[in-house]
Amino acid sequence: MRSIVFLVACCALHAQQAPFSIDQVLSAPFPTEMTAGPNGFAWVSNARGVRNVMYAAAPDYRARAVTAYTADDGQEISTPVFTPDGSAIVYVRGGDLNPTHDPHGVEQTVCIVRIGGGAPTVLGLGESPAISPKSDRVAFVHGNQIWWASFDRSKPAARAFESRGGAASPVWSPDGARLAFTSTRGDHSLIGVYTVASETLTYVDPSTDYDHDPIWSPDSHSLAFLREPSDGLRAVRQPRRTGEPWSIRVADAETGEGRDIFHARAGRGSVYRGIVSLTQLHWTPQGRIVFPWEADGWTHLYSVPARGGPPTLLTPGEFEVEDVALNGEAVVYSSNQGDIDRRHLWSVPAGGGAVRQLTTGEGLETHPAVAGSEIGCLRSDARRPLHAATLSHDLETLPPDFPLQRMVVPKQVIFPSADGLPIHGQLFLPPDASAKSPALVFFHGGSRRQMLLGWHSMYYYSNAYALNQYFANAGYIVLSVNYRSGIGYGLDFREALDYGPAGGSEYNDVQGAGVFLRGRADVDLARIGTWGGSYGGYLVAMALARASDLYRAGVDFHGVHDWARELRIPDGAPDYRLAFESSPMHYVDTWRSPVLLMQGDADPDVQFNQTVMLYDALRKRKLDVERIVYPDESHDFLMWKTWTKAYGATADFFARKMK
Repeated sequence: MRSIVFLVACCALHAQQAPFSIDQVLSAPFPTEMTAGPNGFAWVSNARGVRNVMYAAAPDYRARAVTAYTADDGQEISTPVFTPDGSAIVYVRGGDLNPTHDPHGVEQTVCIVRIGGGAPTVLGLGESPAISPKSDRVAFVHGNQIWWASFDRSKPAARAFESRGGAASPVWSPDGARLAFTSTRGDHSLIGVYTVASETLTYVDPSTDYDHDPIWSPDSHSLAFLREPSDGLRAVRQPRRTGEPWSIRVADAETGEGRDIFHARAGRGSVYRGIVSLTQLHWTPQGRIVFPWEADGWTHLYSVPARGGPPTLLTPGEFEVEDVALNGEAVVYSSNQGDIDRRHLWSVPAGGGAVRQLTTGEGLETHPAVAGSEIGCLRSDARRPLHAATLSHDLETLPPDFPLQRMVVPKQVIFPSADGLPIHGQLFLPPDASAKSPALVFFHGGSRRQMLLGWHSMYYYSNAYALNQYFANAGYIVLSVNYRSGIGYGLDFREALDYGPAGGSEYNDVQGAGVFLRGRADVDLARIGTWGGSYGGYLVAMALARASDLYRAGVDFHGVHDWARELRIPDGAPDYRLAFESSPMHYVDTWRSPVLLMQGDADPDVQFNQTVMLYDALRKRKLDVERIVYPDESHDFLMWKTWTKAYGATADFFARKMK
């Protein structure tokens, strides 16, 4: 009898601890913001919460830090931009959140640092820097207005001009004579143009719609921009497969007169679907404008002459284009073409023609950037985390304690949802499993996201992949679910009928995931748990509230628990009751399983009240509910030590509740 007890205890211990720590699996520097300059590439590296600007140039592409920050202080670095001569990098540091509780407060600053060495210089308070082609100043946004500062700090930063509404996304004309920006005004937005020499401000081709994402023609005479229709009403979160068609406009910078050069058709593609790029539109040197369009139900690239004409499809097929960079008269992009749960790089002429695949294999390549004849990117695979690279060089190395050889290669699985919809997932199997194992179902956030067969290119989801690797090595079978309303599988999958506050149809996928695991001979049916964050936290709560017989325990990071309150739907509005009935709060009376709730109380994305309400409702019902609050933390935790603490608490919770 003692031997049986000892065996059970050993099995429970095996399903609690991995052969490496959470600190170790989260230790790899995480790169973001890959950008190209005249001589090389820059990116932001987050190494255990210490963020710095990195640089690598030909011919050896040896990576080095050009800033020297040393603290895990939660102050993000973003938007690195090279000066025209490539000698310096302008970037933004900080924000309005203070997760270290610094009594002196924090600021968001625009900084410049010389690549050749020296300490950074603060140019002013703000964000969204745009460097003049004349190399004399940088424009940026501060307090919803456009400001600017000279590189030599001969004059203090000052407001460039005064404008009504909220100014955003400044962009200089190639000759440096004018500055365009988007002016947001609630139920509509305009494209503003400021002429430096005459100190005049005009709005080109104004309308009642949402005009945004201006780009300049190579000769600086014209602007192209996107126009999305506005109805002036409160937005309702529901599937949008069709709508009033959007368009591309070109306006004369001098007269402000505009015209349509492209107008989407009614039906599929009539609702604008963007790409991951510094600009949504790309104007080539020879006068073509490249843009995304979902006309066939997949996000593809098209081009159209700037003077107008029929659009040319550049990327045909059943796949999604994601990241885009212009390379002269060619376009470099990432997509899941032929490999739907990964990403690779491709190139195609902007005028149409043969598509050339630049990367292949079982890795993932995203965020292309072009510097001369070299293409940079962010690269990962199932074992090695995301890192900066070119097509021929890896620019970063792993910490010596990163457990590379212990990483599990997840398997692609496709299982039916409760209503029959095919759902993709990634299955992580314990490397040393010898008997029935406990299992965990992971739901990603978004919901406009897709988990992949490797380390993710977004920080939040890379961390989630790391924790799934930890759990697999701790003896859990982990199923990561790409539920409906996510991306990667076309318009109809993303704009799923009755999703979220319009009916919670993703619960079908929650059920399907549980049934899939129950059908596996290697799963301990009495020990199936679930975890996830944000939209994934919503689905964790739905799983525990509606299927406590299936899901034994769950960890819910900053989830939505009452859609009606989260979306601030007025009582009595037609969609109020449907939103509430699509929420976990509607089902708390059938909730039985233990849950751990976690959230930062400065969360700008999901109201902290969502955790307050659910915790109180479960407490009043005498249920097993635990909570962890991170004061002054954000939604996507800003501090590395918050991630390690939160993930450590997650592992401990499952070890206690699923013995």
